Amino acid sequence: METTAVSTSAAGPDEFDRNVPRICGVCGDKATGFHFNAMTCEGCKGFFRRSMKRKASFTCPFNGSCTITKDNRRHCQACRLKRCVDIGMMKEFILTDEEVQRKKELIMKRKEEEALREAQRPRLSEEQSQVIATLVEAHHKTYDDSYSDFTRFRPPVRDGPVTRSASRAASLHSLSDASSDSFSHSPGEWAFLETQGHSKQQNQPTANSSRLSMLPHLADLVSYSIQKVIGFAKMIPGFRDLTAEDQIALLKSSAIEVIMLRSNQSFSLEDMSWSCGAPDFKYCINDVTKAGHTLELLEPLVKFQVGLKKLNLHEEEHVLLMAICLLSPDRPGVQDHARVESLQDRMSEVLQAYIRVHHPGGRLLYAKMIQKLADLRSLNEEHSKQYRSLSFQPEHSMQLTPLVLEVFGSEVS
Repeated sequence: METTAVSTSAAGPDEFDRNVPRICGVCGDKATGFHFNAMTCEGCKGFFRRSMKRKASFTCPFNGSCTITKDNRRHCQACRLKRCVDIGMMKEFILTDEEVQRKKELIMKRKEEEALREAQRPRLSEEQSQVIATLVEAHHKTYDDSYSDFTRFRPPVRDGPVTRSASRAASLHSLSDASSDSFSHSPGEWAFLETQGHSKQQNQPTANSSRLSMLPHLADLVSYSIQKVIGFAKMIPGFRDLTAEDQIALLKSSAIEVIMLRSNQSFSLEDMSWSCGAPDFKYCINDVTKAGHTLELLEPLVKFQVGLKKLNLHEEEHVLLMAICLLSPDRPGVQDHARVESLQDRMSEVLQAYIRVHHPGGRLLYAKMIQKLADLRSLNEEHSKQYRSLSFQPEHSMQLTPLVLEVFGSEVS
Protein backbone atom coordinates (compact mmCIF):
# COMPACT_ATOMS: atom_id res chain seq x y z
CA MET A 1 0.00 0.00 0.00
CA GLU A 2 1.35 3.41 -0.91
CA THR A 3 1.87 6.15 1.63
CA THR A 4 0.83 9.70 0.83
CA ALA A 5 2.76 12.84 1.51
CA VAL A 6 1.04 15.34 3.75
CA SER A 7 1.22 19.09 3.47
CA THR A 8 -0.44 21.91 5.36
CA SER A 9 0.45 24.65 2.91
CA ALA A 10 -3.14 25.11 1.79
CA ALA A 11 -4.66 24.89 5.24
CA GLY A 12 -7.12 27.54 6.30
CA PRO A 13 -7.30 28.82 9.87
CA ASP A 14 -10.48 26.94 10.69
CA GLU A 15 -9.03 23.62 9.61
CA PHE A 16 -6.82 23.52 12.73
CA ASP A 17 -9.71 24.16 15.08
CA ARG A 18 -10.56 20.84 16.71
CA ASN A 19 -14.14 21.99 17.20
CA VAL A 20 -14.65 22.47 13.45
CA PRO A 21 -15.56 19.22 11.63
CA ARG A 22 -13.06 18.18 8.95
CA ILE A 23 -14.85 17.81 5.63
CA CYS A 24 -13.49 16.38 2.39
CA GLY A 25 -13.11 19.21 -0.14
CA VAL A 26 -14.06 16.88 -2.99
CA CYS A 27 -17.17 14.99 -1.87
CA GLY A 28 -18.11 16.37 1.56
CA ASP A 29 -17.43 13.08 3.39
CA LYS A 30 -15.55 13.08 6.70
CA ALA A 31 -11.92 14.00 5.99
CA THR A 32 -8.99 12.11 7.50
CA GLY A 33 -6.36 14.81 6.98
CA PHE A 34 -4.32 16.57 4.31
CA HIS A 35 -3.59 14.36 1.32
CA PHE A 36 -1.59 15.61 -1.66
CA ASN A 37 -1.95 19.20 -0.40
CA ALA A 38 -5.72 19.20 0.31
CA MET A 39 -8.11 18.09 3.03
CA THR A 40 -9.85 14.94 1.78
CA CYS A 41 -11.37 11.65 2.78
CA GLU A 42 -9.60 8.33 2.28
CA GLY A 43 -11.76 7.53 -0.77
CA CYS A 44 -10.88 10.68 -2.71
CA LYS A 45 -7.24 10.39 -1.68
CA GLY A 46 -7.08 6.92 -3.23
CA PHE A 47 -9.01 7.98 -6.32
CA PHE A 48 -6.64 10.89 -7.03
CA ARG A 49 -3.53 8.73 -6.51
CA ARG A 50 -4.77 5.98 -8.84
CA SER A 51 -5.84 8.47 -11.50
CA MET A 52 -2.48 10.23 -11.50
CA LYS A 53 -0.41 7.05 -11.54
CA ARG A 54 -2.45 5.63 -14.46
CA LYS A 55 -2.48 9.02 -16.19
CA ALA A 56 -6.17 8.40 -16.67
CA SER A 57 -8.28 10.56 -18.95
CA PHE A 58 -11.97 10.81 -18.08
CA THR A 59 -14.90 12.31 -19.96
CA CYS A 60 -18.04 13.66 -18.33
CA PRO A 61 -21.17 12.16 -19.92
CA PHE A 62 -23.04 15.35 -19.02
CA ASN A 63 -21.90 18.94 -19.34
CA GLY A 64 -18.84 18.73 -17.05
CA SER A 65 -20.48 20.41 -14.10
CA CYS A 66 -21.57 17.49 -11.94
CA THR A 67 -21.98 18.12 -8.20
CA ILE A 68 -19.83 15.55 -6.38
CA THR A 69 -21.22 14.13 -3.13
CA LYS A 70 -20.40 11.23 -0.86
CA ASP A 71 -23.18 9.19 -2.43
CA ASN A 72 -22.54 9.92 -6.16
CA ARG A 73 -18.77 10.43 -6.24
CA ARG A 74 -18.31 7.21 -8.28
CA HIS A 75 -20.79 8.28 -10.96
CA CYS A 76 -18.58 10.83 -12.75
CA GLN A 77 -14.84 10.31 -12.51
CA ALA A 78 -14.09 13.30 -14.74
CA CYS A 79 -15.85 15.82 -12.49
CA ARG A 80 -14.47 14.14 -9.40
CA LEU A 81 -10.91 14.46 -10.69
CA LYS A 82 -11.54 18.06 -11.75
CA ARG A 83 -12.79 18.78 -8.24
CA CYS A 84 -9.61 17.23 -6.79
CA VAL A 85 -7.47 19.58 -8.85
CA ASP A 86 -9.71 22.57 -8.08
CA ILE A 87 -9.23 22.22 -4.30
CA GLY A 88 -5.45 22.06 -4.69
CA MET A 89 -4.51 18.39 -4.90
CA MET A 90 -1.18 18.05 -6.74
CA LYS A 91 0.34 15.01 -8.42
CA GLU A 92 3.81 16.23 -7.39
CA PHE A 93 2.95 15.21 -3.84
CA ILE A 94 2.41 11.57 -4.83
CA LEU A 95 5.37 9.40 -3.83
CA THR A 96 7.05 7.15 -6.38
CA ASP A 97 7.28 3.43 -5.70
CA GLU A 98 10.91 3.90 -4.62
CA GLU A 99 9.97 6.73 -2.27
CA VAL A 100 7.15 4.66 -0.81
CA GLN A 101 9.58 1.79 -0.16
CA ARG A 102 12.15 4.08 1.45
CA LYS A 103 9.48 5.59 3.68
CA LYS A 104 8.27 2.14 4.72
CA GLU A 105 11.84 1.16 5.59
CA LEU A 106 12.32 4.35 7.59
CA ILE A 107 9.11 3.75 9.51
CA MET A 108 10.13 0.16 10.21
CA LYS A 109 13.57 1.28 11.41
CA ARG A 110 12.05 3.80 13.78
CA LYS A 111 9.69 1.16 15.17
CA GLU A 112 12.60 -1.21 15.75
CA GLU A 113 14.61 1.51 17.50
CA GLU A 114 11.66 2.38 19.71
CA ALA A 115 11.15 -1.30 20.56
CA LEU A 116 14.83 -1.56 21.47
CA ARG A 117 14.63 1.53 23.70
CA GLU A 118 11.51 0.13 25.33
CA ALA A 119 13.23 -3.19 25.98
CA GLN A 120 16.23 -1.41 27.53
CA ARG A 121 14.12 0.96 29.63
CA PRO A 122 14.41 0.18 33.36
CA ARG A 123 11.32 -1.39 34.79
CA LEU A 124 10.25 -2.97 38.05
CA SER A 125 9.91 -6.72 38.28
CA GLU A 126 6.58 -8.18 39.29
CA GLU A 127 8.03 -9.06 42.70
CA GLN A 128 9.33 -5.52 43.24
CA SER A 129 5.99 -4.03 42.25
CA GLN A 130 4.26 -6.33 44.71
CA VAL A 131 6.58 -5.29 47.55
CA ILE A 132 5.81 -1.63 46.86
CA ALA A 133 2.06 -2.27 46.65
CA THR A 134 2.16 -4.14 49.97
CA LEU A 135 4.03 -1.32 51.73
CA VAL A 136 1.76 1.38 50.34
CA GLU A 137 -1.28 -0.59 51.49
CA ALA A 138 0.31 -1.08 54.93
CA HIS A 139 0.90 2.64 55.21
CA HIS A 140 -2.67 3.50 54.21
CA LYS A 141 -4.06 1.03 56.75
CA THR A 142 -1.94 2.44 59.59
CA TYR A 143 -1.92 6.17 58.84
CA ASP A 144 -5.23 8.01 59.11
CA ASP A 145 -4.69 11.32 57.36
CA SER A 146 -7.99 12.59 58.81
CA TYR A 147 -6.38 12.36 62.28
CA SER A 148 -9.82 11.58 63.71
CA ASP A 149 -8.35 9.52 66.57
CA PHE A 150 -6.61 12.59 67.98
CA THR A 151 -9.86 13.49 69.75
CA ARG A 152 -9.31 10.45 72.00
CA PHE A 153 -6.09 11.86 73.42
CA ARG A 154 -5.91 13.89 76.60
CA PRO A 155 -6.60 17.41 75.29
CA PRO A 156 -3.75 19.76 74.42
CA VAL A 157 -3.16 22.55 76.96
CA ARG A 158 -1.28 25.43 75.40
CA ASP A 159 -1.60 28.12 78.04
CA GLY A 160 0.72 28.29 80.99
CA PRO A 161 4.29 29.49 81.32
CA VAL A 162 6.50 29.62 78.24
CA THR A 163 9.80 27.85 78.80
CA ARG A 164 13.12 29.39 77.92
CA SER A 165 13.47 26.91 75.06
CA ALA A 166 10.11 28.01 73.69
CA SER A 167 11.15 31.64 73.80
CA ARG A 168 14.32 30.88 71.86
CA ALA A 169 12.35 28.96 69.26
CA ALA A 170 9.73 31.54 68.42
CA SER A 171 10.41 31.18 64.69
CA LEU A 172 10.32 27.36 64.66
CA HIS A 173 7.44 24.96 64.95
CA SER A 174 7.10 21.25 65.75
CA LEU A 175 5.67 17.76 66.23
CA SER A 176 3.10 15.25 65.31
CA ASP A 177 2.21 12.03 63.60
CA ALA A 178 -0.64 9.63 63.65
CA SER A 179 -0.56 6.43 62.25
CA SER A 180 -3.10 0.15 64.68
CA ASP A 181 -1.84 -2.50 66.67
CA SER A 182 0.16 -2.06 69.81
CA PHE A 183 2.49 -4.02 71.99
CA SER A 184 2.71 -4.20 75.72
CA HIS A 185 5.38 -5.66 77.95
CA SER A 186 4.89 -8.92 79.78
CA PRO A 187 7.54 -10.65 81.89
CA GLY A 188 10.44 -11.46 79.58
CA GLU A 189 8.58 -10.73 76.34
CA TRP A 190 6.58 -8.20 74.33
CA ALA A 191 3.22 -9.41 73.06
CA PHE A 192 1.68 -8.02 69.89
CA LEU A 193 -1.90 -6.88 70.31
CA GLU A 194 -4.66 -6.48 67.78
CA THR A 195 -6.32 -3.57 69.59
CA GLN A 196 -6.04 0.03 68.54
CA GLY A 197 -6.53 1.29 72.07
CA HIS A 198 -3.78 2.64 74.27
CA SER A 199 -3.38 3.25 78.00
CA LYS A 200 -4.05 6.66 79.45
CA GLN A 201 -3.20 8.03 82.85
CA GLN A 202 -6.03 9.13 85.11
CA ASN A 203 -4.51 12.44 86.12
CA GLN A 204 -5.24 15.35 83.78
CA PRO A 205 -2.74 18.10 84.64
CA THR A 206 -3.42 21.71 83.79
CA ALA A 207 -1.03 24.51 83.01
CA ASN A 208 -1.26 25.51 86.67
CA SER A 209 -0.25 22.09 88.00
CA SER A 210 2.68 21.52 85.65
CA ARG A 211 4.84 23.68 83.42
CA LEU A 212 4.83 20.74 80.95
CA SER A 213 1.21 21.38 80.01
CA MET A 214 1.43 19.59 76.61
CA LEU A 215 3.08 16.45 77.96
CA PRO A 216 -0.10 14.36 78.49
CA HIS A 217 -1.45 15.09 75.01
CA LEU A 218 1.83 14.50 73.19
CA ALA A 219 2.50 11.38 75.27
CA ASP A 220 -0.81 9.98 74.04
CA LEU A 221 0.05 11.03 70.48
CA VAL A 222 3.44 9.29 70.58
CA SER A 223 1.94 6.17 72.19
CA TYR A 224 -0.71 6.03 69.47
CA SER A 225 1.94 6.54 66.80
CA ILE A 226 4.02 3.67 68.16
CA GLN A 227 1.00 1.40 67.84
CA LYS A 228 0.62 2.44 64.22
CA VAL A 229 4.30 1.79 63.47
CA ILE A 230 3.87 -1.72 64.87
CA GLY A 231 0.91 -2.26 62.57
CA PHE A 232 2.95 -1.06 59.60
CA ALA A 233 5.92 -3.27 60.54
CA LYS A 234 3.80 -6.39 60.77
CA MET A 235 2.84 -5.96 57.10
CA ILE A 236 6.41 -5.52 55.81
CA PRO A 237 7.22 -8.63 53.73
CA GLY A 238 9.42 -10.93 55.81
CA PHE A 239 9.14 -9.03 59.11
CA ARG A 240 6.89 -11.55 60.83
CA ASP A 241 9.23 -14.35 59.80
CA LEU A 242 11.83 -12.93 62.19
CA THR A 243 12.04 -14.18 65.76
CA ALA A 244 9.83 -12.39 68.29
CA GLU A 245 12.97 -11.09 70.01
CA ASP A 246 14.29 -9.52 66.82
CA GLN A 247 10.91 -8.03 65.97
CA ILE A 248 10.80 -6.42 69.41
CA ALA A 249 14.36 -5.15 69.20
CA LEU A 250 13.76 -3.57 65.78
CA LEU A 251 10.51 -1.94 66.81
CA LYS A 252 11.76 -0.63 70.11
CA SER A 253 14.89 0.90 68.56
CA SER A 254 13.36 2.31 65.38
CA ALA A 255 9.85 3.38 66.43
CA ILE A 256 10.62 7.06 66.97
CA GLU A 257 12.60 7.24 63.71
CA VAL A 258 9.72 5.82 61.70
CA ILE A 259 7.36 8.21 63.51
CA MET A 260 9.59 11.12 62.49
CA LEU A 261 9.56 9.89 58.89
CA ARG A 262 5.79 9.50 58.93
CA SER A 263 5.21 12.90 60.49
CA ASN A 264 6.72 14.49 57.39
CA GLN A 265 3.39 13.80 55.69
CA SER A 266 1.73 16.45 57.88
CA PHE A 267 4.71 18.84 57.98
CA SER A 268 4.27 22.23 56.30
CA LEU A 269 7.18 24.22 54.90
CA GLU A 270 5.06 27.36 54.99
CA ASP A 271 4.98 27.73 58.77
CA MET A 272 7.25 24.89 59.93
CA SER A 273 4.43 23.16 61.77
CA TRP A 274 2.65 19.82 61.70
CA SER A 275 -1.02 20.19 60.79
CA CYS A 276 -3.14 17.22 61.79
CA GLY A 277 -6.68 18.15 60.91
CA ALA A 278 -8.43 20.33 63.48
CA PRO A 279 -6.78 23.58 64.65
CA ASP A 280 -6.20 22.05 68.09
CA PHE A 281 -3.99 19.46 66.46
CA LYS A 282 -1.59 21.81 64.75
CA TYR A 283 1.76 21.65 66.54
CA CYS A 284 4.55 24.21 66.67
CA ILE A 285 7.84 23.92 68.47
CA ASN A 286 6.51 25.87 71.45
CA ASP A 287 4.00 23.08 72.03
CA VAL A 288 6.72 20.48 72.22
CA THR A 289 8.92 22.45 74.57
CA LYS A 290 5.90 22.36 76.88
CA ALA A 291 6.17 18.56 76.75
CA GLY A 292 9.71 18.60 78.09
CA HIS A 293 11.81 18.57 74.92
CA THR A 294 14.62 21.03 74.39
CA LEU A 295 16.15 22.73 71.39
CA GLU A 296 18.95 20.15 71.31
CA LEU A 297 16.33 17.84 69.78
CA LEU A 298 13.84 20.21 68.21
CA GLU A 299 16.12 22.38 66.09
CA PRO A 300 17.73 19.41 64.25
CA LEU A 301 14.30 17.76 64.04
CA VAL A 302 12.82 20.72 62.16
CA LYS A 303 15.92 20.89 59.96
CA PHE A 304 15.48 17.17 59.20
CA GLN A 305 11.80 17.63 58.33
CA VAL A 306 12.55 20.54 56.01
CA GLY A 307 15.26 18.56 54.21
CA LEU A 308 13.08 15.48 53.84
CA LYS A 309 10.12 17.51 52.57
CA LYS A 310 12.28 19.18 49.93
CA LEU A 311 13.23 15.80 48.47
CA ASN A 312 9.63 15.62 47.18
CA LEU A 313 9.53 11.86 47.61
CA HIS A 314 6.85 9.78 45.98
CA GLU A 315 4.68 7.87 48.41
CA GLU A 316 6.33 4.66 47.19
CA GLU A 317 9.78 6.02 48.05
CA HIS A 318 8.56 7.23 51.43
CA VAL A 319 7.19 3.83 52.51
CA LEU A 320 10.31 2.04 51.27
CA LEU A 321 12.47 4.40 53.30
CA MET A 322 10.40 3.62 56.39
CA ALA A 323 10.84 -0.11 55.81
CA ILE A 324 14.62 0.28 55.31
CA CYS A 325 14.81 2.34 58.49
CA LEU A 326 12.94 -0.26 60.51
CA LEU A 327 14.90 -3.22 59.13
CA SER A 328 18.32 -2.07 60.35
CA PRO A 329 20.46 -5.06 61.38
CA ASP A 330 22.67 -2.96 63.67
CA ARG A 331 19.86 -2.14 66.11
CA PRO A 332 20.63 -3.00 69.76
CA GLY A 333 19.32 -6.42 70.72
CA VAL A 334 19.08 -7.85 67.18
CA GLN A 335 20.36 -11.42 67.12
CA ASP A 336 19.96 -12.67 63.54
CA HIS A 337 21.85 -9.83 61.85
CA ALA A 338 22.19 -11.67 58.52
CA ARG A 339 18.47 -12.28 58.17
CA VAL A 340 17.52 -8.71 59.02
CA GLU A 341 20.22 -7.39 56.68
CA SER A 342 18.87 -9.57 53.88
CA LEU A 343 15.42 -8.05 54.32
CA GLN A 344 16.85 -4.54 54.38
CA ASP A 345 18.94 -5.21 51.26
CA ARG A 346 15.83 -6.37 49.46
CA MET A 347 14.04 -3.12 50.32
CA SER A 348 17.08 -1.09 49.27
CA GLU A 349 17.21 -2.83 45.90
CA VAL A 350 13.51 -2.15 45.33
CA LEU A 351 13.99 1.52 46.24
CA GLN A 352 16.94 1.91 43.87
CA ALA A 353 14.98 0.18 41.09
CA TYR A 354 11.99 2.46 41.68
CA ILE A 355 14.20 5.55 41.51
CA ARG A 356 15.76 4.34 38.23
CA VAL A 357 12.31 3.88 36.71
CA HIS A 358 10.46 6.90 38.07
CA HIS A 359 13.27 9.36 38.86
CA PRO A 360 15.69 8.79 35.97
CA GLY A 361 17.37 12.14 36.60
CA GLY A 362 17.69 11.65 40.34
CA ARG A 363 21.14 10.07 40.47
CA LEU A 364 21.79 11.30 44.00
CA LEU A 365 18.29 10.78 45.40
CA TYR A 366 19.02 7.38 46.90
CA ALA A 367 22.17 8.65 48.60
CA LYS A 368 20.27 11.62 50.01
CA MET A 369 17.55 9.34 51.35
CA ILE A 370 20.07 7.07 53.07
CA GLN A 371 21.73 10.13 54.61
CA LYS A 372 18.36 10.94 56.17
CA LEU A 373 18.51 7.62 57.99
CA ALA A 374 21.87 8.61 59.46
CA ASP A 375 20.36 11.91 60.60
CA LEU A 376 17.54 9.98 62.26
CA ARG A 377 20.00 8.01 64.41
CA SER A 378 21.21 11.23 66.04
CA LEU A 379 17.66 12.44 66.54
CA ASN A 380 16.69 9.09 68.04
CA GLU A 381 19.54 9.21 70.52
CA GLU A 382 18.68 12.73 71.69
CA HIS A 383 14.94 11.96 71.82
CA SER A 384 15.47 8.85 73.94
CA LYS A 385 17.79 10.73 76.28
CA GLN A 386 15.21 13.45 76.87
CA TYR A 387 12.39 10.96 77.42
CA ARG A 388 14.47 8.99 79.90
CA SER A 389 15.09 12.23 81.74
CA LEU A 390 11.35 12.79 81.98
CA SER A 391 10.72 9.23 83.10
CA PHE A 392 13.06 9.69 86.06
CA GLN A 393 10.91 12.52 87.39
CA PRO A 394 7.80 11.13 89.12
CA GLU A 395 5.68 14.24 88.50
CA HIS A 396 6.31 13.84 84.78
CA SER A 397 6.60 10.08 84.35
CA MET A 398 3.07 9.64 85.69
CA GLN A 399 1.82 11.57 82.66
CA LEU A 400 3.48 9.16 80.21
CA THR A 401 1.75 6.03 78.95
CA PRO A 402 3.13 2.59 79.84
CA LEU A 403 3.99 2.03 76.18
CA VAL A 404 6.02 5.24 75.98
CA LEU A 405 7.81 4.39 79.23
CA GLU A 406 8.60 0.90 77.95
CA VAL A 407 9.95 2.07 74.58
CA PHE A 408 11.90 5.12 75.69
CA GLY A 409 12.42 4.61 79.39
CA SER A 410 15.32 2.17 79.10
CA GLU A 411 17.91 0.92 76.65
CA VAL A 412 17.42 -2.26 74.68
CA SER A 413 19.73 -4.84 76.19
